[in-house]
Amino acid sequence: MTTAAVTAGDPPGSALSGVERDNRPGAVDAASAQWLAASSANYRVADRPDDYRVDRIVVHVTQSRFADAVHAFRDPAHQAAAHYVVRASDGHIAQTVREADVAYHAGNREWNERSVGVEHEGYVDDPQRWFTDAAYEASAELVAGIAERYGIPVDREHIVGHSEVPGATHTDPGRYWDWDRYLRLVQDAHERLTA
Repeated sequence: MTTAAVTAGDPPGSALSGVERDNRPGAVDAASAQWLAASSANYRVADRPDDYRVDRIVVHVTQSRFADAVHAFRDPAHQAAAHYVVRASDGHIAQTVREADVAYHAGNREWNERSVGVEHEGYVDDPQRWFTDAAYEASAELVAGIAERYGIPVDREHIVGHSEVPGATHTDPGRYWDWDRYLRLVQDAHERLTA
């Protein structure tokens, strides 16, 4: 599990010093996650935040089922993967790429280097079925932990949709994603972590 300690003099949101990583195979960065490794062709090994500052979280919707998304990320021909996938039915979380590594998820090299990608199972035009309480709540807890680890502010400037990434050709998480609700949940979870 990744732990981070900001030392005196580190500016807020800077690359954190004192980051300790558990680099054992199958180790996860979020305690709630199950390790389901992506193909190494779908990410680049890095040492973030030492070599790239992590200051954004990108919210995605898979446009597929959970198992299909994980399968795609394991396929070297897919050429994309996010760090996490959240299942709609129960909020189960799979981690497919370590946070230290650069996942190919945002469609923009600079944003890949500076962000953590969180996919949500489902389809953007069927929110009643896929944007469940369990998914929102589990994702909010996950994102609050990521924000805490990297000193990322919990706001819409730093937690963004895939469609908001410069040069994005995707529309997810779509017009039905409840940003107000989601940010409230993330902020509440973040407050619990920092209390």
